[in-house]
Amino acid sequence: MTGSITDGVVAERTAFRISLLGPMHVSVRGAAAEPKAGRLRVLLAALALQAGRPVSNSRLAMAMWGDDLPDHPRRSLHTYVTRLRGVLGEHLIGTRPDGYALETPPERVDVLQFGHLLDGLDAVDDVHERRRRLEAALALWQGDPFQDLRSMWLESVVAPRLTERRLAAIEARVDLDLVQGRGEGLAELWELTALHPLRESLWSRLLVLLSRAGRPGEALAQYEIIRARLAEELGTDPTSDLRAVHAGLLAGTVRWPVEPDGP
Repeated sequence: MTGSITDGVVAERTAFRISLLGPMHVSVRGAAAEPKAGRLRVLLAALALQAGRPVSNSRLAMAMWGDDLPDHPRRSLHTYVTRLRGVLGEHLIGTRPDGYALETPPERVDVLQFGHLLDGLDAVDDVHERRRRLEAALALWQGDPFQDLRSMWLESVVAPRLTERRLAAIEARVDLDLVQGRGEGLAELWELTALHPLRESLWSRLLVLLSRAGRPGEALAQYEIIRARLAEELGTDPTSDLRAVHAGLLAGTVRWPVEPDGP
């Protein structure tokens, strides 16, 4: 009997899946199991970000209530955990000395899977493997992280870090395309520069792709737009990489990656 109970617990924990890189989706044994209440959803997200590891009561309370703590936060947290167990199953959330843990492998959480695919990528020499991992990581994104959750901690601390890593991954994939002579990604970069208008690393790659597409005049016009925006909003000049791309456009010899400045 004990063996069958243990097998059932393991099956329950490995049959769990949660997506947070976009709208929250939760399933247990293939069936939707999403909590409806807003704070229950935030509690589950905070636990999922550390799947398999304990999350302290203070961290969970910060995610759920921010500075507006209830009179008895530990007691209130316990009540929410009990409710969440009722939605997911009693074995998915374990109790720890100073907190709780979501008892599921990290690969069942898209945020953690995303990080795992990118970790150590710089040490991967095979171009095809680098592309495979980048594309697999980026395919996990279905929108903005935590986009249907309301938590100041998730929105202001966790989400920006994830977004930054996603942008860096996109740039790394574009770099692979450029080195291999592929001209893909132009539409995506147009969209991203509109969303992140002061991120010069995106603009550098956009200008190179425009030049590769036979549109150097348009690339020069876009350079003037970002140069003026940087001066007006930040009071700065473009970075050396962006200036090097501009110089290459003027000379008709755009290279990527750009050559480092001389001494």
